[in-house]
Amino acid sequence: MASVIPTNCLGRDSVKNKLEEIRKQQSITQDELALTLEVSRQTIISLEKGRYNPSIILAFKIARYFEMSIEEIFIFEEEMK
Repeated sequence: MASVIPTNCLGRDSVKNKLEEIRKQQSITQDELALTLEVSRQTIISLEKGRYNPSIILAFKIARYFEMSIEEIFIFEEEMK
């Protein structure tokens, strides 16, 4: 199973993603994506709902699967200090 980092461990910075939108555009189910990425369906659900951020390895796997860059899927929003 993939490592996930609770979003509350990142301070005020946040990471959002377009995973659900991209997955649905390509008619891929959560189960299919989870199987291909070797993670649980719950991991996909948690990622899509923004409850967890992927490990860097999982982020690369997701980006490669969809043939996109990490930045096209995941959006890092840094708090301006």
